[in-house]
Amino acid sequence: MTVDETPSAVPETVPAPVPADADRERHGVLVDKIQKYRAAYYNDDAPLVSDAEFDVLYSELETLEALHPELVTNDSPTQQVGGDVSVAFAAVEHLARMYSLEDVFSLEELEAWLVRAAASVEKRGGKAPQWLTELKIDGLAVNLLYRDGVLVRAATRGDGTTGEDITHNVATIKDIPQKLHGENFPAEVEIRGEVFIASKDFAELNEKMVAAGKPPFANPRNSAAGSLRQKDPAETAKRPLSMYVHGIGAREGLGTATQSETYALLKSWGMPISPYYKVLDTLPEVMDFIAHYGEHRHDLIHEIDGIVVKVDDLATQRELGHTSRVPRWSVAYKYPPEEVNTKLLDIQVQVGRTGRVTPFGIMEPVKVAGSTVERATLHNQDVVKAKGVMIGDIVVLRKAGDVIPEIVGPVMALRDLQDPPVREFVMPTHCPSCGTELAPAKDGDIDIRCPNSKSCPVQLTERVAHLAGRGGFDIEALGYEAAAALTNGPGPDPAENGGVIAPSGPGPVTSEAQVFQLAESYPDPALREALADVNVWREIRSKGAGTGKFQLVPYFYTKATAKKPSVPSKTTEKLFKELDKAMSQPLWRVLVALSIRHVGPTASRALATRYGTMDAIRAALLTEDAREQLANVDGVGAIIADALIEWFAVDWHLEIVDAWKEAGVLMADAVDESVPRTLEGLTIVVTGTLPTLSRDEAKEAIIVRGGKAAGSVSKNTSYLVAGEAAGSKLDKAESLGVPVLDEDAFKLLLASGPAAFAE
Repeated sequence: MTVDETPSAVPETVPAPVPADADRERHGVLVDKIQKYRAAYYNDDAPLVSDAEFDVLYSELETLEALHPELVTNDSPTQQVGGDVSVAFAAVEHLARMYSLEDVFSLEELEAWLVRAAASVEKRGGKAPQWLTELKIDGLAVNLLYRDGVLVRAATRGDGTTGEDITHNVATIKDIPQKLHGENFPAEVEIRGEVFIASKDFAELNEKMVAAGKPPFANPRNSAAGSLRQKDPAETAKRPLSMYVHGIGAREGLGTATQSETYALLKSWGMPISPYYKVLDTLPEVMDFIAHYGEHRHDLIHEIDGIVVKVDDLATQRELGHTSRVPRWSVAYKYPPEEVNTKLLDIQVQVGRTGRVTPFGIMEPVKVAGSTVERATLHNQDVVKAKGVMIGDIVVLRKAGDVIPEIVGPVMALRDLQDPPVREFVMPTHCPSCGTELAPAKDGDIDIRCPNSKSCPVQLTERVAHLAGRGGFDIEALGYEAAAALTNGPGPDPAENGGVIAPSGPGPVTSEAQVFQLAESYPDPALREALADVNVWREIRSKGAGTGKFQLVPYFYTKATAKKPSVPSKTTEKLFKELDKAMSQPLWRVLVALSIRHVGPTASRALATRYGTMDAIRAALLTEDAREQLANVDGVGAIIADALIEWFAVDWHLEIVDAWKEAGVLMADAVDESVPRTLEGLTIVVTGTLPTLSRDEAKEAIIVRGGKAAGSVSKNTSYLVAGEAAGSKLDKAESLGVPVLDEDAFKLLLASGPAAFAE
């Protein structure tokens, strides 16, 4: 709700309710908190709470002031813009005030705002507005003052009226011209934009920080703000800062009629304009724009936290005007938060399928990116140290879409306030699954591992779940829970174990070599029948009860009764059938399913293409020049070659391959002579979303025609196949002069090779 709407929230004929003492007290608490958090965010570039938590508090304050307008004072946060001016920089006044944007957090709120704004325009006699719709960059707002085309001053937004003079620091940003291109510029013009660090540059910057043993930056916004406000411009110059323009302030003689025309003019002057904006006519188009970038927000050059919608016509903007804090002609829709603060309750470790022991954080449950998160990876002991997190810290948690939640780092300003005090994490010396002493990190490998790979219960469970994954045999009915039930016993009664469901092991499957003995076509049904004895603990809750009792229930079979015997469940029957189907998967999937370190889909495809059969791969491993031969396979290299040689030298690993082959798993790819080798010698990269082909289908089509399906663009790339939201790979291809194809052109290339484009 905007401030100017506050009086109309209560009809004039009905007096506003008098605030109770509790409301006055809560208002004071909210004002104090918000002012404190604003100072930390804007002045110190060290936020104490997440954006999401701040938005909740601010919304509560707005609601309280709407109910009790007499609580509103000039120094209320709802009447202010941004933060104060730091004493570290000279204060400068903007020629025209800089405003914040009104935020809405649901599509319903956005629709109401757009309908209300359109009605206001039409009431004034104007026609239905066009909406300039653009991305809300998560950066730092700046105001650039040009006189006769020359940059004379740059300032932060500050409180909207007065900002900090950062001219010397802005001069180090290569995107910002010191002198505008062309001629006949206004005598004076303020150009406004957002300074940011691109996602790729931010990742590289944090990698360098961690490698140097320093805590990484919490997010690109804080990093950009801190970089731009360095006292020494030489330090700012070391940071990869960029800027996109999003508006203008004071101007003399600027003859454009719309915001979009202004962007075009500014671009002709050499100002950096975002490629992500459109002028739209209708509400459904705006909603489609929001949905599209909500789905592709992580394919962009920079981080965003929402979408900004503006009335495109400048005369209409002037008519609608501003409140004391926000323009009435623009609104910001905020996506669900992807970064929040929560408490790190503990750091524990888990064991992966290759024995890698990984620390992970257990946190107070918190909702982020649409889901509730209470666990997040910390990768290894060096990362824990580099991030500087301690058990008990308030930490920044990030979850970008479907990406695994990540603990970014601690909120240092709150560390000394924690009760009980924070404590350091100590890496265990023995495997938490099997008790085996952990092997220290080796040269070139920073990970600590459990060496008991054959018998460690958790490693076996992880490998069985992995072989059934989409990159392996793609067995839908064999998920992690089913893999755990196959490989582990039910363990002690959770009621006597602090409510923890812990496996005891072993289950009926003691090696992944046995998995295909469960297939419907396998001649000996003994293992399938053994599944009838597999039980798991389930918590049985009574209606309305907070916790229930635990009891053992059959996992793979139905529960036997006096009238009906135990039989395989529908899911179990599906598992038996899917195992039969999985035996016909191509060789590269078999290689992925073996859980060989470093051997993922790319290397597996390369090996399958080069050798064609498992027997040929095993024969190559027995040659004197095995390492050199394997390393020379395009997409393999020395590290993967060593991993293959090491894996196939272990007897029980070979037993897995032999058992799968005996069960009927295909260990050779059929050669389809009918497919022409049109792409022999070509390197092709596929990026973005194609209309009809999945990424895997496109890569498969390249490989079977003799081409190399690469993952990154380089000067050796023959073609880039670009779909929707192609991102940085498209930019690099264009900069290198690599030919770019859409799906139709790609299909033409598949059919006829480069000759198709000879003309």
